[in-house]
Amino acid sequence: MERRKDQDMHNLVFVFSDRQRFDTLSAYGNDYVQATNLNRLSRESLVFKNTYVTQAVCAPARASIMTGLYPHSAGMPRNKLVMPKNIKSIADMVSEEYTKAYFGKWHLGNEVASQRGFDEWASGMETLRDEYTEQEYLEMDTSYHHFLIENGYEPDEVSLDRKIFSDSMRAALPAEFQMATFFAERAVGFINNHKDDPFILYVSFLEPHPPWTGPYDGLHDPCEIPLEPTFLKKPDGHSLFNRIRADFFMQSDLHAPDNVPIQEWEEGRSEYNSRPTSIGKEFDLQDESSWKKMRANYYGNITLVDDAVGKIMDAIDSAGIADNTIFVFTSEHGDLLGTHGMMEMRTFYEEAARVPMLIKAPMFNKAPGIVEGNFGQIDLVPTLLDLLDQEIPTGLQGSSKAEVIKGEATLDGNDVFMEHNGIGDRNLGTPAINMLNNMQWRSVVTADRWKLNLCATD
Repeated sequence: MERRKDQDMHNLVFVFSDRQRFDTLSAYGNDYVQATNLNRLSRESLVFKNTYVTQAVCAPARASIMTGLYPHSAGMPRNKLVMPKNIKSIADMVSEEYTKAYFGKWHLGNEVASQRGFDEWASGMETLRDEYTEQEYLEMDTSYHHFLIENGYEPDEVSLDRKIFSDSMRAALPAEFQMATFFAERAVGFINNHKDDPFILYVSFLEPHPPWTGPYDGLHDPCEIPLEPTFLKKPDGHSLFNRIRADFFMQSDLHAPDNVPIQEWEEGRSEYNSRPTSIGKEFDLQDESSWKKMRANYYGNITLVDDAVGKIMDAIDSAGIADNTIFVFTSEHGDLLGTHGMMEMRTFYEEAARVPMLIKAPMFNKAPGIVEGNFGQIDLVPTLLDLLDQEIPTGLQGSSKAEVIKGEATLDGNDVFMEHNGIGDRNLGTPAINMLNNMQWRSVVTADRWKLNLCATD
């Protein structure tokens, strides 16, 4: 039987990028990045000024976004794990009256398998095959893989005896064949097909994740990009871990530990730079101009995401459902990109742990504007369930902030908790860095904007 939409049931479109730091949109003070659509969305939305991830690592962060649990509770304290079967996503928590779709990077195990309550699924990440638990999944290709084959492209790499498209090849494709464009088009099709039904749509873009190259290289001039005062400034006086990381990434021997031979230090960097997604083999990290080019290319990939977001926004408008659709944009975590002389995340610095978050919910009549105070992504699932008038399961570790979105409360007094779970999932180059990376760290951002970071030995 064809369903008729209950006018009281709102749609949800949740879009998130990967490694997009907070200071990349005009609403957060950056007018340089070409992000026309996201800036338009900012003007139409509540802009949450201080949004923090639960853990500045890919899989743990997105586990919290999808489940409302902290990474250690969701069974995802690090990358390269499969989320336990008993852990439910938000799609498991809503009424069956909703049609639910997930398009994009999943990174919680079994990338190609429709799961966790979603009715429609489109996958793209081919480099996560070591996280598949079933033989049948190893014999499947991603949705994006099929799309590229249909358009005449041939895989250039092998992973677990199966041909795949490498990250470097994918990044070099024209904009119309980029992963972000593919998932945006799938989202547009889904919206058009379900505009008369209540739906929940999650779109997860890989970009601007490395490799930091793409169809919009050259769009932003490396010589003109605005730079923060801490760009390529080593964090003297900060923790030993961060000082060592800065010298490692900037290819300096200044803080090479006394008990680590220089040869081992150099071998560690060589191994790091040889990784498929490493930036070191793409850019000369001893040269300031290379760091600036890396930042400019990163901005270009944000423009790619912006194009994709624009397609989704236009589809919602064309379908006539904007007034009944909650639209969320955020990122799973940021990236240092030269701030404090470092790259990547795995730290509590603002550029890694703080992300943009825009929520457009016109049905609640709250005027667009800046929302002061702290917001933790642990609160996303209960907040969205509350806005959708769905029951909030017991056991979620966040709390609903729906009253803030409705204009009935503020974030005054809201502290935020973050974690790093002391389980290194990659070789960061040297035993010293790996030892410190493998320690448990905790951070609290207080309501009055102080941050306390502690490790297990403090």
